[in-house]
Amino acid sequence: MAELMPENTPAKAHAVQLQAPTITSRAASATGVDYVHELDSGRQGPEVLVTALVHGNEYSGATALDAFLGSGIRPRKGRITGAFCNVAAFARFDPASPDASRFVDEDFNRVWSLERLGGSGQSSELERARVLRPFVERATYLLDLHSMHEPCEPLLVTGLLQRNIDFAQSLGLGAQVIVDAGHDDGVRMRDFDRLADPARSEIALLLEAGQHWDPSSLQTARNALMRFLVASGMIESGDVPPGWTLPDVPAPRPLVVTHRIVAKSMAFRFVQDFRGGEVIARAGELIAWDGGEPIVAPYDGCVLIMPSVKQLRPGVTTVRLGRRA
Repeated sequence: MAELMPENTPAKAHAVQLQAPTITSRAASATGVDYVHELDSGRQGPEVLVTALVHGNEYSGATALDAFLGSGIRPRKGRITGAFCNVAAFARFDPASPDASRFVDEDFNRVWSLERLGGSGQSSELERARVLRPFVERATYLLDLHSMHEPCEPLLVTGLLQRNIDFAQSLGLGAQVIVDAGHDDGVRMRDFDRLADPARSEIALLLEAGQHWDPSSLQTARNALMRFLVASGMIESGDVPPGWTLPDVPAPRPLVVTHRIVAKSMAFRFVQDFRGGEVIARAGELIAWDGGEPIVAPYDGCVLIMPSVKQLRPGVTTVRLGRRA
């Protein structure tokens, strides 16, 4: 293993290479909810919800969704709803400190339980989630557009249900499918209520398109959005604008998350500059230190998924560990 990364070296933000999405024109909406727009075919069919800006510093999904809403494409059946979620956090974005606008009070993607939404708690994110809840509850297909702190190949996060895994594998996106049970510190939108019910048929995927401000993440978000709409039957392949999709790439075998490593201290540090996808060959090999506690691979062929200390604090997941399905 390489030398340990210095314990107190702050993680540097990556360069902001994407222009900020201009979504002020999306504020007013016929839905009565700001930054939420519906494209209704007038015919019976699926309810597709596409969400972006769940975290305020994740540009690519918002830019892709904005371009889609302005493209003139309309569903051939059912209804497509596009929602820009945490616009309050997005409004605070500062290129000099680009990771600081991830949320205002708490992570928007950890409040999606019936208890939190129906409880007495108050935060900027809870208030917005309560407003968006009816759109999530009616969705039969959900595509939640995200990006990542570190440069990494695109990921499609499916939860544990086989119907989501199969749908993700069929898209031809080439993205690594991640099968996981979510987080201990709260429920994601894609795991909300009936979206995670094994007895139902709804599809819910979360795309991690690449590094937040890398231009390639925008192309991935556009590609995934178009493929998702075609696969859900909302549009046909001939409706897709030129340059919005990439050639088909078969997906690798899914990665099943077996462990989530949660920081216990601010002294957490990796032993290398891991970016995701690295395979730790042997059980017992050192991955990180958390204070004086070693973090080691629990089995041979352990794959690192989304390692990052950009948002380091006790209780935050710093890396997921997975093995091939």
